[in-house]
Amino acid sequence: MASAATIVGRRFLCRSRPSFVDRTSQFPTPCNNTFIANQVQRREVSTLILIRHGQSLWNGPSARFTGWCDIPLTVRGRVEAVAAGQLMRSRGIKASSVCVAFSSELQRAHETCELALASMAGHEQETWSSERIRRDWRLNERHYGAVQGLFKNDSTLAEKHGADKVMEWRRSLHGRPPPMEQDHEYYLPPPAPLTESLADCQTRVMGCFEDTIAPALFDEEGLPVPPDDRTIIVVAHANTIRSLIAYFDEVPEDQVSQIYVPNSVPILYRFERTTRKPVSTKLQSSHGGSHARWMISSENHQIVRDAVSTGGMLTRALFDAMDVTQDRALCRAEIEAGVRELMKDSEHETQSDCVVIGLAKKLARELGEDETITLQEFERRTALAYEGLQCNESDFANEEPFP
Repeated sequence: MASAATIVGRRFLCRSRPSFVDRTSQFPTPCNNTFIANQVQRREVSTLILIRHGQSLWNGPSARFTGWCDIPLTVRGRVEAVAAGQLMRSRGIKASSVCVAFSSELQRAHETCELALASMAGHEQETWSSERIRRDWRLNERHYGAVQGLFKNDSTLAEKHGADKVMEWRRSLHGRPPPMEQDHEYYLPPPAPLTESLADCQTRVMGCFEDTIAPALFDEEGLPVPPDDRTIIVVAHANTIRSLIAYFDEVPEDQVSQIYVPNSVPILYRFERTTRKPVSTKLQSSHGGSHARWMISSENHQIVRDAVSTGGMLTRALFDAMDVTQDRALCRAEIEAGVRELMKDSEHETQSDCVVIGLAKKLARELGEDETITLQEFERRTALAYEGLQCNESDFANEEPFP
């Protein structure tokens, strides 16, 4: 979509050139060979950035089982994609350093990829090319079989199959919706499957990673940047990115469905090239622990700061609205109900940010089945969770030593 890239490029012509992170200024003047050797070792890092596509026409209040249906972005989704590129550029990641970008075959992912890269380039549009984007059907969203295209809140689904069965399709690792028939409105010939579980989707995504993404990240020759300073971007979908995160973080099977993937928030992983293992410290998360760092914009940062402060929107939504017993303590089920209310609000209000919702989900899922939590403890955990979630400048400056 070259025209989109040109449009974005023009938008940035009148903007001042952003200040990139000067990697050389992160270190003092070397005084001995040991220091130099250590810095060389620290720079041998390959960076992988995962991005879920921007909002599509079938996301939002009237969400459908989108799957392999080739649904375009909304205007908001395009703005999200451009903002993701601006954010990466502001953190010192140049479009010229992105040797390869992978996307699925679906237009919502490919357009997000093009817009983000063009936005990263800013007024330097000659530093990137759409030829660097490699599309792979194995990065397509999970196939939802016969329910593909239906509204997720369609009451007839629960009436026909049972509410528990529908929830099993959506949340379990191995649950499969009924297979799609060839006369289905959204039927596609092979390689499109007829239905998939999350585990099926994970298998094909990992095949794509091993065959194409990992070689480009660690080994491929002839690319503009050497592997020890290379950045690769993958723009795909909630379940395909969830599968990659599960692999990188060694998430237990029963926790995979709990991985939260927001639209257009860049998720950064850094790998030591020789071991091919993540080098960032593993932080606690809803699925047990993650090496990932979310790139959070100043706008997101302020919204979350306000939300997690004492008496902020996040605590009010979950406590004041859901503390029906007025005992100033909530159990897991009550917090999950609060999360649902918060998500309802976010469909109509721009103040409910995807990062806020991610934190709320994280805390709800980390609470034990029979555990209760006070307002004070909830506020404390929320603040700690956000501090650990952020991606700091040091994550881009290779300051973190290898374990």
